[in-house]
Amino acid sequence: MSSAPRPSTYAEKRSSGMAGLGDRGSAASGGSGSASSHTRPRMSDGQGGGLRTEQKTSSSRYAESTHKRSTSGHPSSNPNANPRSASSSFEERRTEKVQVTTRETMMTRTRSPSRRSAAAEKSRTADGPKQRVSDPRPREARQETPVPDKPHPAPWEPEATLLPHTTAPLACRISIPPLASAAPSTLQPRPLHELSLEAQEAAIIEDLLFAFMGFEGQYIRFAKGYNPFEERDRLSGPQWRLLHGLDPSLQDLTLSMLRMASHYTALETFVDVQSRDEFGSVNHALCASIRKLLHEYLVMVAQLETQFLSDDSFTLHVLNLHILPTSHMMAQLYALAHELLKRNALLDEETDESSDSNDDFDHILEQLREGGELVPGNMTGKKICKGGVVLGVITKRLEAMSGDPAARALLTTLLRDASRPYMTMLNEWLHHGAINDPHSEFLIKEQRSIRRERLEQDYTDEYWERRYTIRDHDVPPQLEGVKDKVLLAGKYLNVVRECGGVDVSLQVRDVPTSFDDSRFLDNVNNAYAHANESLMRLLLTAHELPARLRSLKHYFFLHPSDYFSYFLELGASELRKPVKSVNTAKLQSLLDLVLRQPGSVVSLDPFKEDVKVEMNEITLIKSLQRVVNITGMEQGETLQLSSSNQPLEGDKNANGFTSLQLDYAVPFPVSLVISRKTIWRYQALFRYLLSLRYLESQLSTTWQTHTRGFVWSYKSSAPSLEIWKRRVWTLRARMLVFVQQLLYFCTAEVIEPNWQSLMARLRGNDGGAGGPDGEPDGSATGVTRTVDELMQDHVDFLDTCLKECMLTNSKLLRIHSKLMQTCTVFATYTNWLSRELEKADPDLSGTTKPPNMTPEQWRHFQSIRSQKSSSSHQQQQQQQQQQQDPNSSFPTTTSTAEPAAAADARIAELFDVIRKWETNFSRHLQILLDALNHYAATETVVLLSLCARLSTANQGTEYAGLRSDEDGLVV
Repeated sequence: MSSAPRPSTYAEKRSSGMAGLGDRGSAASGGSGSASSHTRPRMSDGQGGGLRTEQKTSSSRYAESTHKRSTSGHPSSNPNANPRSASSSFEERRTEKVQVTTRETMMTRTRSPSRRSAAAEKSRTADGPKQRVSDPRPREARQETPVPDKPHPAPWEPEATLLPHTTAPLACRISIPPLASAAPSTLQPRPLHELSLEAQEAAIIEDLLFAFMGFEGQYIRFAKGYNPFEERDRLSGPQWRLLHGLDPSLQDLTLSMLRMASHYTALETFVDVQSRDEFGSVNHALCASIRKLLHEYLVMVAQLETQFLSDDSFTLHVLNLHILPTSHMMAQLYALAHELLKRNALLDEETDESSDSNDDFDHILEQLREGGELVPGNMTGKKICKGGVVLGVITKRLEAMSGDPAARALLTTLLRDASRPYMTMLNEWLHHGAINDPHSEFLIKEQRSIRRERLEQDYTDEYWERRYTIRDHDVPPQLEGVKDKVLLAGKYLNVVRECGGVDVSLQVRDVPTSFDDSRFLDNVNNAYAHANESLMRLLLTAHELPARLRSLKHYFFLHPSDYFSYFLELGASELRKPVKSVNTAKLQSLLDLVLRQPGSVVSLDPFKEDVKVEMNEITLIKSLQRVVNITGMEQGETLQLSSSNQPLEGDKNANGFTSLQLDYAVPFPVSLVISRKTIWRYQALFRYLLSLRYLESQLSTTWQTHTRGFVWSYKSSAPSLEIWKRRVWTLRARMLVFVQQLLYFCTAEVIEPNWQSLMARLRGNDGGAGGPDGEPDGSATGVTRTVDELMQDHVDFLDTCLKECMLTNSKLLRIHSKLMQTCTVFATYTNWLSRELEKADPDLSGTTKPPNMTPEQWRHFQSIRSQKSSSSHQQQQQQQQQQQDPNSSFPTTTSTAEPAAAADARIAELFDVIRKWETNFSRHLQILLDALNHYAATETVVLLSLCARLSTANQGTEYAGLRSDEDGLVV
């Protein structure tokens, strides 16, 4: 019976190369010369050798005396054998086996000449009666003589095919050999129980050498549940079975050594799978390192085969001792590969069925929404274990196996080799600010859809915060402690590179190429320091960041404010209009005219061209409340729909003064520090200061009216009116004190100290003198702060100003809004109070001169009355027609009783109006004081100063000293 086709020895395969096709030569230790040649096909091993036609000659393999295999009765295969050892049974089968060489004839192995002679003697004793003289005819004639009684068996000729290309360049493309169980019965070997113990050991050793290379042997076959055509089965490794009849003393040892054979097949398939393009360069480098170890493994198998063929004392136990270190290495590699395969779900039986195309489409759409790229590894929803995750798995196993020197050395080598492409990307990012990551495996993720051109409209700092982000789940353990530095170093250098400050053509030299390099952390720290210094120098010198900040202070904090007061005077007529009727272009021209006025500080500002005038229909209080509510939503509160929808409609009563705001254009890269988010904060503070300045000007105009107006300056004969006037003057003074103290507090005690602190931090110290307004004067020789710290300091400065100006607390905003509204209504209705006072004063409502008024004063009053009557005659006439005709009520000869009653009613009405204003202002001011005391004790201590200043505006009233437990803080 003939055996299944056998591969050539490993030495033959080594001559053909690791990954290609080639013809296998003769055995590594084969002899020379041939008596007969037989042609048979043989499938390749897992290293990429193809199916090839092998010329096997019995005499060439077994003619040398150094061969330790003996034939089992073929007289022509060993010239040294005794002719008498040729049995009659072999002579009867000879013509039947002309074209097929049996592996059984090459099976029996002799340990020594004595063993060989003993075997020959035993053969002669058993077959002696059946021996006959060989046919004297020539061999060619004997081969041409057919056996008419038996038909020729059909030859078993399996064919190799070329597999399609995959994305793994070095993957095997030769089809898998057929199973030995599928071979014809004529090729099956002789049963083990018919062989002696020595012959069984020789056969098992020879089969083990083939199994170590992933092939089936004569007596060692794949288990029935294993299908080599399934990739998942090959990744798990084949299970082996031994044919029946093997001696128990050999069976257990053979099964233990077959585990290494399973590991080799699994690792060989792992290398083919994980080296595909979508698994990334780290997996590719890992597979290359494993492939190199597998190459050394096959060299070991070839050496073992040489010993098997040449050493008489080479037994199964000796073979086991030789492979113990390599078996341990293969077990470690298999465990690592198995863990990676499980993370990639390649060993899950439900992998193919669990992937839903709809999930993949949803994942792709989500990637596009987030600005992601359609790169390999992102096309499907399946998470691929690559990049930093692979390095993390190796590092974790290295820590777990730290007590095993051999495993530690192996895993250290794998980690070093696998980290090289990752370190290449890291060095490119650290030293050039660029990402070369085609497989999306680097710890820094770049969203190319976010470009710096969007900085002009971006109010969320997307370019700086989302252009480059960290893949938190893909960070290698070696970079976990410095990942923020890695991110910032590349971001800083990327900004400098976009400004032309980095020569990307320079090659990075003398940098660590693996994680175990002692210079690894120093490389990260030095790159971070260099990138930070480069960007700070670019911002502070080339792009004049301190001058930009000083310019923002001039325009948005009204420091100095002489130019802006002049601008408000010039544009007063336009700013009084409703916001939708304001001509913004006219206001912009007026602002440009004012900014270029000689003698002003801002006339020397090189950035005055960047200031623009805008109109915002949403009031400041509504805008701030909307932001506070959204911030509160993150803290667990709910965002009311009314607060988010109402500001979109704008304020119907808004005019140019309440809607005026400035905008500021900032070029790149200064826009990273002065972003749209920070510009919004500047605008909020500017609108708040402007509202206080505008209210102060309104109350100052009211004071001028009360001082210069004849109605107010004339001493009436009615004492109640004089008392009412004093109450109006007192309320106006209290309101003016409130506004002025609040404005002084915001500018002198909040903005200016925080500004000086910001400039000190920008200089890199906690104090010291600088240039004008506290800005850096360029005398600092070293930069000790980072760009991110500078950006955070800038945002903290603005947030502190907003908080200490009471613009981030919803309760304080509501109370402040009530007070501002009360003061604004009072200042707006000053002219109405003047008219009502004139009507209520009996001295001024009549047509005759009062006795306590001089003729000059009367004539002056008559001229003022005529001017007012000409402008408002029609409006007054319509109002009078709704009541009664005044001409019929005041005849020249009528008595003074009815006018006196009407005057008393008007005076009572005036007292009622001023009482409501006093109560409203005093109550809300005291609630504000109580709230300031509360928040000064719990949040911001600086509010105590404002509380002390504002308390003077409420002294002497019935609400002075009101506590929060009486009226509470709810408005």
